[in-house]
Amino acid sequence: MTRQISRRSIVKAAGIGIGIGATTTVTATALATPAGAAGAPLAHPGLLHTRADLDRMAAKVQAGARPYAAGFAKLTANRHAQSGWRPNPQAVVYRGSGTPENYGILYNDIHAAYQNALRYHVSGEEVHADTAVAILNAWSGKLTRLEGSADRFLAAGLYGYQFANAAELVREHGEFDLGRAQELMRSVFHPLSDDFLTRHNGAVVTNYWPNWDLTAIACVLATGIFCDERAVVERAVEYFKHGDGMGSVKHAIPVVHEDGLGEWVEAGRDQGHALLGVGLMGTVCEMAWNQGVDLYGYDDSRFLKGAQYVAKWSLGGDVPYTANTRRKGAIGGWSGSETASDVAVVDPSMTRPIWAMIANHYTKRRGLAASYLTRAAAKAAPEGGGGDYGPNSGGFDQLGFGTLAFTRDRVEEAAGGATPTPTRSPSPGPGSGPSGGSRGAGGGRPQASASPAGGGDLAATGSGDGAGWAAAAGIGAVAGGLLLLRRRDRALRRGADE
Repeated sequence: MTRQISRRSIVKAAGIGIGIGATTTVTATALATPAGAAGAPLAHPGLLHTRADLDRMAAKVQAGARPYAAGFAKLTANRHAQSGWRPNPQAVVYRGSGTPENYGILYNDIHAAYQNALRYHVSGEEVHADTAVAILNAWSGKLTRLEGSADRFLAAGLYGYQFANAAELVREHGEFDLGRAQELMRSVFHPLSDDFLTRHNGAVVTNYWPNWDLTAIACVLATGIFCDERAVVERAVEYFKHGDGMGSVKHAIPVVHEDGLGEWVEAGRDQGHALLGVGLMGTVCEMAWNQGVDLYGYDDSRFLKGAQYVAKWSLGGDVPYTANTRRKGAIGGWSGSETASDVAVVDPSMTRPIWAMIANHYTKRRGLAASYLTRAAAKAAPEGGGGDYGPNSGGFDQLGFGTLAFTRDRVEEAAGGATPTPTRSPSPGPGSGPSGGSRGAGGGRPQASASPAGGGDLAATGSGDGAGWAAAAGIGAVAGGLLLLRRRDRALRRGADE
């Protein structure tokens, strides 16, 4: 498939300065890179999707491979993925309070930009890239502030990481204003997220459940990658590992049991927020992985154990829970405490589009046993995106479409049949298993390195046993959609030849 960002112009963004340090400081937390902190250049595209990921999606859908075709059909059926979408940018966005409380306009437009950009990369239809660019340019040219209650921090985190991901997919488009999009990230979204990780809205550090921290971590990490600022990336990575708030990995998953399951602390709150937290932590891990930083495997794959726990619980299985009491209140103001003594009641039909990305990393890239993740991914497939899970904000917390975007081959298949050498996860921390290897959360011993391959592409390619997952969920290819894609591909080739 012949695909180009734009036939009209060469990359306009090449001449645009993108270093955060070159801009005016907008918060007390400096964004400039300290001397000697800069490392190797950051990879682009390099947020949730690498170039290899995008090429894999296009090739697999073109070939009619399962379950990619069903995942792409889910994308093309979404009203946000249509080229006729028109943006409605606002100068000030309010969430939680304010007049009007208009944040729904922002998240609908961001999801339309992301879905059109993703559709472009799969089909090669430039009209969708043009639509995504028009949406993003409109918002970067108008949005100046996020206001409201404490929920403004959620808006900054969620819509910040999502805006960056949509923009990353069109950063080479000739009409995309990269510099202005980066300025929007660092002056509107990032300051609130970074401030939340520092001050937690003036509250005691345990006042907010993990998903609050995780939205902020996702935004800070996405800002660092999108704006080519390694120091900001390192800030997010350090908080993930050692942050004081409940969203750092050892606070979100405070207890690991002998069976390999790690308690997700927010399971004591409710199912919806626990699923949100797992999805956000997976998003952070995936974006970091694509820059050569392994958070998936950190602390003996602690996130795997927590994700397995939530998957089993959400599927209706019994899981243990250790009573957790957290302090609440404002620093120097009111104070109190809250105790969660047991897991919340679950609805096995409740789902979010979070499982395919996580399950494919652990079972395909690393070859680990993760039966609950695999079952949850199969049950949720084909995953949709914003607009497929209801009209309210919770249905837009994840970008989604994981069946299309993250289904991949096993490592050994992608490597030509070689069996990976078992190895321990790098950077073990307190609570790691004994030396010589540890058992995975599904009870199996790791079969492949947890680290991104040095010097190579960080994403394995292909479908592997994803077809088995698809079969479990009753997924089939959509013949009409495949025929349309083949016709479009022939037309694109004819245009290229002319």
